[in-house]
Amino acid sequence: MVFCTAHLAGSTFYLTSYQICVNLIIAKVLKVSNQKIKVAILGVGNCASSFVQGIYYYSNTDTEDGLISDVIGGYKVSDIEVVAAYDINKSKVGKDLSDAIFLEPNNTMNFFDVPKTDVIVEPGVAKDGVGKFTEDIIEKVSDNKDFEASLKNSGAEILINLLPVGSDKAVKFYAQCAINAKVGFINCIPVFIARDTEWYQKFRDNKVPLIGDDIKSQVGATIVHRVLAQLFSDRGVKLKNTYQLNVGGNMDFLNMLEEDRLETKRISKTSSVTSVANKGDGIEADNVRVGPSDYVKWLEDRKKAFIRLEGESFGGAPLNIEVQLEVWDSPNSAGVTMDAVRYMKFFKDNDDLESLDLVSAWLMKAPAKSQKDGDVLMKLHELTHVDK
Repeated sequence: MVFCTAHLAGSTFYLTSYQICVNLIIAKVLKVSNQKIKVAILGVGNCASSFVQGIYYYSNTDTEDGLISDVIGGYKVSDIEVVAAYDINKSKVGKDLSDAIFLEPNNTMNFFDVPKTDVIVEPGVAKDGVGKFTEDIIEKVSDNKDFEASLKNSGAEILINLLPVGSDKAVKFYAQCAINAKVGFINCIPVFIARDTEWYQKFRDNKVPLIGDDIKSQVGATIVHRVLAQLFSDRGVKLKNTYQLNVGGNMDFLNMLEEDRLETKRISKTSSVTSVANKGDGIEADNVRVGPSDYVKWLEDRKKAFIRLEGESFGGAPLNIEVQLEVWDSPNSAGVTMDAVRYMKFFKDNDDLESLDLVSAWLMKAPAKSQKDGDVLMKLHELTHVDK
């Protein structure tokens, strides 16, 4: 057995370019379909744009650069196919997906010229999906009275939720539709579905796959903050005070100026950091502030994060860290979403919904069950290692 090892803060991780290099013998035969993974998208915004561009980019180039995982359970990015897309913005509904992903107010980077897809964006159901700061920008279409039937007829086996933060009623409506249609649900936003005991059990009782909640970025503010909090803990430094202040110029940040829509977002990001702080004991609520802080239009889809940790080390000596991070927000999460899709397909086909909890712990900020990243990644690679 060959291992590639890296050591950080007293912990050993088994990595090769962010992937585990392990030769494993699997006792059971795992199912790997040669068919496309058919997905439907809720919300044709910046995240959808990066996701769709990414499918074509990695299907038409030889590079693996930028991917967390080239292959998961035998599935490559090129195995993903978008078969349906839904939005409530009049400017996007009725358009081919290849055009809709580049229409305003989308403002993320264009890194691949997507060909015509023949997927026409259909109307969704608005409910609370438009906030007071975005209602003058988005002209809503009439609700789709037959959304559930449309989802079933699309042939999608996975529904990816990319709605705006704070769309509580809308997300729960779509989650129930996914259950009724027996379509797996990946909840990429901080409306609690997987973390909510009642909703979690609904999906389990109906044997419908669920991954959630609130997708992590590839290297984003929260994962950097979490790693630094874990570093403090592993090295015996008590975390006394910390903040993570984020600004950006996309519709998500404009929408999040409405503080009432932000409650679950703050909980999600904060818990991701505090769950690993001080050897799992956390940090006083008054001593931590995490979350979006302001909208700066000219930043477009770029996000700037300002992170500070104040700690107490040996003999009570102060130890402080400050980090500034700048990313393109939507590409930073698209690759993680692609991993979620492939994990869901693999475990669904192998009748193993239990292991989706591991996927949520690895890829989501607010999973039903938090676990250490290194431990989860080891388990997932053991479970999904197949020869295709």
